[in-house]
Amino acid sequence: MSFDDFFTQRIKRGLVRRLNNLKIAAMSRQVAQRAPEPNGQPVAFFKASTGIDDLSWNSGFHMLASWALRLQGVPVVYFACNAGMSHCVLGTNREEVHRQPPCKSCIYQSRTLYTAVPSAASSNLEARVGASGVHWFTFDREAQLEQALQSLSLHDLTQFQWALRTSVHASTNYAASPGKSPLGSLRSSRGHEAEFDVPLGQLCLPGLRWILRRHNLDDDEDTRFLLREYMLSAWNVAQKFARFLDETDPRAVVVFNGQFFPEAAARFVAQRRGLRVITHEVGLQPASAFFTEGDATAYPMTIPDDFELNAAQNSRLDDYLQKRFRGQFSMAGIEFWPTMRGLDASFLKRAARFQQVVPVFTNVIFDTSQPHANAVFADMFAWLEMVLDAVKAHPDTMFVIRAHPDETRTRKESRETVQGWAGANGVEKLPNVVFVAPTEYLSSYELIQRSKFVMVYNSTIGLEASIMGKPVLCGGRARFTQYPTVFFPQSADQQTSKMVEFLAAETIDVPPEFMRNARRFLYYQLFKTSLPFGDYLVPSVRKTQTRLKSFGLERLAHSSTVGVISKGINNNQEFLIDD
Repeated sequence: MSFDDFFTQRIKRGLVRRLNNLKIAAMSRQVAQRAPEPNGQPVAFFKASTGIDDLSWNSGFHMLASWALRLQGVPVVYFACNAGMSHCVLGTNREEVHRQPPCKSCIYQSRTLYTAVPSAASSNLEARVGASGVHWFTFDREAQLEQALQSLSLHDLTQFQWALRTSVHASTNYAASPGKSPLGSLRSSRGHEAEFDVPLGQLCLPGLRWILRRHNLDDDEDTRFLLREYMLSAWNVAQKFARFLDETDPRAVVVFNGQFFPEAAARFVAQRRGLRVITHEVGLQPASAFFTEGDATAYPMTIPDDFELNAAQNSRLDDYLQKRFRGQFSMAGIEFWPTMRGLDASFLKRAARFQQVVPVFTNVIFDTSQPHANAVFADMFAWLEMVLDAVKAHPDTMFVIRAHPDETRTRKESRETVQGWAGANGVEKLPNVVFVAPTEYLSSYELIQRSKFVMVYNSTIGLEASIMGKPVLCGGRARFTQYPTVFFPQSADQQTSKMVEFLAAETIDVPPEFMRNARRFLYYQLFKTSLPFGDYLVPSVRKTQTRLKSFGLERLAHSSTVGVISKGINNNQEFLIDD
């Protein structure tokens, strides 16, 4: 992009943002005017990591869901950042980690969202339980904690915990439960107060890896500095959110996906109090959201045992798959495949020299799905080491190692890449390896068709390969491994044994339920759990951001999407749309 094009694009983005914010402010005032008298316990909405200088998709979901609840008479209280962290994930500059985050722009954007919502000082929030109000939290540095962190190594920082005393519900169960954060432990309880350790290091680690674009962190002063500041900020969030919960006593808490430290700290404190916490992320469909009481990035779903796709549902899924197989899909405004080319003659000629072809599909190492994926191996590169051993031991097999296209996405370029791993290990020099770089838009689906079996870490393409009838050996816990859809051995030794078995076998028997469950799972992801917001949100100039459409508030308040969210939050129902 030329300088003139860049400058023009920036002006356009600024103008669109300004117009969008004017529309948001106007509609926010309408919500405040038309909302009926609220009644009952409030729902708390937490905002700190869903955008800085524009309306992100998740910020849009947060805004619209809270508006809709208020229009239905449900009291809503907001907990929002007002320079409440010394350093935050989205505001971190990787090249200059000491640079302060762009709080001014971020606060301006948040205040636009909460136009006409009364601010509430901590001291009078209790009087506002029956109304909508926003509490702006600021940052207070904890000197004793800072001193305790100062001389610790990176490893010791990641294991560090600090005690917090807060109120609890009488019915609180402190045992870790499935789909909930297992971190932290109750140390003492007295009356309705409890003291427990907050695992600050573990809560901050996913966000640190995400912003540094790597999984394996360097134990240098810049990394330690950033982690210390994140931990001090997470502690500030935990303390102040605990007080906020004491004063508002909400029925439930709604946060962004729970992986970045502000939301992770808020979720941790709320769950230790015994509150339901709903997390949200972008859904698989364009302009859609996924809401869950579990970990949004793990995508927990409950599919009824007797659910079978009927003819219309099968046809609908097949139409989607046909488009996806041609690269015609996007998620959160991102189009991963600007083009897709088939297997050319030189590839086919080379493949013909081998007995079999095994494609290996990788992931982005710092992605927020990776903490869930690393259940068998320490990380994806440990899994790739196993693959590399097999490459060297089976010269009759052609392995096609594919780097994920998202490794080189603009503004999100990975600093620890499969391409770098391949270069360091001389992978491309091995005669039985084809390495596909992230910028090569080779058709993965034609590759799968020619494969003996498919290896994935936790990529969604493993689910699609099962639908195509191919055996899939999955190395990491994936969204779809919660159901029998692929082969998923539960230890590194079992993974190796299964891989060797597949390489030696003449044929591989795939349980028929794999394809059935894969189709059921993908259908649920696409058409049941992806809640549509396309009537209210549209991609902005930068498609990873969104802007508000024009619509009547009655349409929002009575929409099917809002009905699902309202019943999920207020009545503990699953967040499933009627397909």
